[in-house]
Amino acid sequence: MNAFRIGQGWDVHRIAVGRPLILGGVTVPSEFGLDGHSDADVLAHAVTDALLGALAMGDIGMHFPDTDPKWKGTNSLDFLRHVVGLAQAAGYRIVNVDTTVILERPKLKDYREAMRESLANTMGIAVAKVSVKFKTAEKMGPVGEGRSAEAQAVALLESTI
Repeated sequence: MNAFRIGQGWDVHRIAVGRPLILGGVTVPSEFGLDGHSDADVLAHAVTDALLGALAMGDIGMHFPDTDPKWKGTNSLDFLRHVVGLAQAAGYRIVNVDTTVILERPKLKDYREAMRESLANTMGIAVAKVSVKFKTAEKMGPVGEGRSAEAQAVALLESTI
């Protein structure tokens, strides 16, 4: 078994008026949210995919398909919690997670600590092991034009056996 494994995750969702904006399990006040089958938490989805990538267990769509009605409206932290359990069952612990949310607006800096705490609590790790960064797309492409939001994540796992 490898002592360390690294995984990368990425997700994107369309902007949707009338839905809540949920990032890392935190509801951010906004006139729009993100469209998706679940709660469309692009940040939690990217972290979930990063962990799945490190475990070589596919992606979020394989485990929680948007064609399955049971996942409709699901809190994305439930997906993350499940995948943390898969990592533990496979003999790995999370060393750290580094994330970036790419969204033109609203400004998110006031929600950084709440997102870090939410993700850390869900993964059962210290807040100091979770980084959440924010970027804009400088008004370029779908994110910059205010049509979508993206998130990226990298996760490092360490063998416990």
